[in-house]
Amino acid sequence: MPARRVTATIALAALASLLAVNAARADGPAISTPGTPTVVANEPHQLTLSWAPSAWVEPGAEQPINYEVQVPLGPNTYRFLGSTTDTTITLTDLAPGTTYRIAIAARALGGYSDTSPTTTVRTAAGRATVSYLNLDWSPTNNQIQHLLKVTNTGTGPLDLSTVRVRYHLRFEGGNTSLVPNCDWAALGCDRIRQTVQFFIPPAGPPGGMTTPAPPGYPIPGTPVPGWVELTFTDGTLAPGRSTGPIQLRHHRHSWSDIDERDDPSWVAATSQWTENDRITLDVDGVREFGDTIS
Repeated sequence: MPARRVTATIALAALASLLAVNAARADGPAISTPGTPTVVANEPHQLTLSWAPSAWVEPGAEQPINYEVQVPLGPNTYRFLGSTTDTTITLTDLAPGTTYRIAIAARALGGYSDTSPTTTVRTAAGRATVSYLNLDWSPTNNQIQHLLKVTNTGTGPLDLSTVRVRYHLRFEGGNTSLVPNCDWAALGCDRIRQTVQFFIPPAGPPGGMTTPAPPGYPIPGTPVPGWVELTFTDGTLAPGRSTGPIQLRHHRHSWSDIDERDDPSWVAATSQWTENDRITLDVDGVREFGDTIS
């Protein structure tokens, strides 16, 4: 079954929308800022929001207003979640158990608004969650060390053989060497399988050259995204039960230093367990927890 996940549409803020609208008024946006989004309903895979409507700043030839639901990612950059002409929307493809910062922007043929203040919401958990405890207080030494724990948050038994957990990281310098280890697990390391996967970015021509670099060889120093995937050979969790701690440790073949600080799933050590929603968990190919770009 294909994983249900949010389509990662990342674009310059308002660029696509503004191609269809006129330039802003010289003294500011032609449409007032919509209200801060409010959570009406929060369920696994489904989030309903509402907000106060926008209005045209000056009466005249107003056009229908369309509202865009966005996750701001940085200056002039956002992730598009959906749009509507109403002041309420139900988003059906969000990852469960994941924190989102959501804002609303109004667009129309004759103008646009500023983006509303954001609302931070953690979506309801799905059938399972991942807890994380970072064991490594130095994120630039030669090992990645942490504990993971899968908990059944559903209403029925959870077949662990259908569970897939991914710890997302970036291989700096293009060095994709990584040896995954299970040092200890409450359910036994012999029931755990780990696989390292990486995705070399497409190569572009070196500076000043018109001939592309060989396929599969990015510019030196380009981080290579990937993950360590954890699966289980067998086992069943009753509702509310967990696997217990799974102690993992990864290193390069050469034991050279690893900088974890740019890894999407890394969280600085605090000596406390946390539900790290940058670690993703799927059950039968369906996303039940986490999202790396929320």
